[in-house]
Amino acid sequence: MVTTNLLQEPLITVSPSANLTLPDVLAALARDELESFTSLRPHQGPAWHMFLVQLAALALHKAEQEDIPDREDEWLALLRGLTPAYPNDEPWCLSVDDWLKPAFLQPPVPEGVKLGNDVATADGLDLLITSRNHDLKQMIAREGSAEDWLFALVSLQTGEGYGGAGNQGIVRMNGGSSSRAMLTLAPLATAKAMVVRPGAWFRRDVRVLLETRERVLEATLIPYSDNGIGLTWLESWAEGDQLQLKDLDIWFIEVCRRVRVLNRDGVMTAVKSTSRETRIAAKSAKGSLEDPWAPIHKAENKSLTIGDEGELDYRTLTKLLFSGEWVLPLLAARASFEGPDTPLAIVAQALARGNSKTGGFRSRIVPLESQQIIRGWGAARSQEVLRLLAQEQTKAIDRFGKALAYSLVLAAASGEKERINRDSYQLTTSARAALDRFADTIFFEHLWQRFEVEELDEAARKAEALAFASRLWERTQAIFEQFLPDMPCHSLYRLRAEVRARRALRSQDLRENYPELFTAHNAREVTEDA
Repeated sequence: MVTTNLLQEPLITVSPSANLTLPDVLAALARDELESFTSLRPHQGPAWHMFLVQLAALALHKAEQEDIPDREDEWLALLRGLTPAYPNDEPWCLSVDDWLKPAFLQPPVPEGVKLGNDVATADGLDLLITSRNHDLKQMIAREGSAEDWLFALVSLQTGEGYGGAGNQGIVRMNGGSSSRAMLTLAPLATAKAMVVRPGAWFRRDVRVLLETRERVLEATLIPYSDNGIGLTWLESWAEGDQLQLKDLDIWFIEVCRRVRVLNRDGVMTAVKSTSRETRIAAKSAKGSLEDPWAPIHKAENKSLTIGDEGELDYRTLTKLLFSGEWVLPLLAARASFEGPDTPLAIVAQALARGNSKTGGFRSRIVPLESQQIIRGWGAARSQEVLRLLAQEQTKAIDRFGKALAYSLVLAAASGEKERINRDSYQLTTSARAALDRFADTIFFEHLWQRFEVEELDEAARKAEALAFASRLWERTQAIFEQFLPDMPCHSLYRLRAEVRARRALRSQDLRENYPELFTAHNAREVTEDA
């Protein structure tokens, strides 16, 4: 018995309000008619997008078709073309009673393999690891729909890491404590909007994969097969059995866990089990597998890891984009069909992950705000200019942060610098973090503006550099005033401490590097005695 057939049953809810089959979804994306998937949880978004793109590209390549269709019946035929051995659509069904046959993202279970661990809810199957039952509640989807199980399966099987003995992770990541990171360009709805249209993004990525497939296969050292396995859940998974890279398609969709979903009178649950080895024999590749969304470290040949405390902030992004230490993924380059007038944004997403724990979903959208930036994107000269400008801005942030921290610890030391020690600076952690968060919100806006005037005269370049420093200085003063009352200081010395702290905030380093920020009055003030 098979149930919940994704090719025939409208299980997927979208906005504008509709319930769609999987072929309906692909057709609607091709027509750019969807705004969102209403039941998709934020951390599941990258996995769902990558799954749909890989699936569409595999189906089109199998059919030797380059045009992306926008009709449901065409997509239905393309998807069934990937599974011709299964006329009853078992590989597209969430639940299949005959475990010797595949179900959706669930490999056949051969004799001798036991699945004995019950999973009561869809969110219990998902990849999030929570240590406390607050913030994001655990096991709440007691009445979860088939759609919840669909998204949980995609999230788990294409993005899970190592979860303890026998709970293996995917190979498209750098080790079991990592996650599958995404760094890409995506088309914006308009140049001024911070909205990525799911359909336009889907069409772009599929088109790029199809256009570049032959070139990537010729360049890679990985022995992928041009007609290899794309849907890894079609293959039976015996204990100790591993799929080899030479037998896989370059766009393979992997599964990493033994799972079977059960449907009893409309109530869905699951059972799962462990495995001695990863499903695919590629652990030594450290995630460097031609994943079109994954940045690869040049020297260490490994994919990006965002630790459980890591962030996709300006420091991380500028290192990835401009340092030259990382090979940008295929989809982070401007496509052949994208001109300078195409509104584009950098999209960076990853699940922060540590040793058997997750630290939260990280997502960042940074618009490329001018034709000049888009036109020069990826060119060696542009990358070097952006690298130098980003370094200058990072140094500026550090200068203001240093002045902020020293002035606050001076207040805590009753205005006596001799009493300051290394531990004193722990009192300023929150203040510096606040300044860094503000800097993060304006960093790329000013970076793009400075890039645009780089070919102009010195006055224009200085004006843009000063504009960035001016905003940092304004916020530094505000944060100083906010945190100053919290600095511990004996009331007898409070007035003296605050006067000296305000003077210290206008540090010699800041005055030498940004003299325009300080008026004649302020310049005289810092030379006076307390």
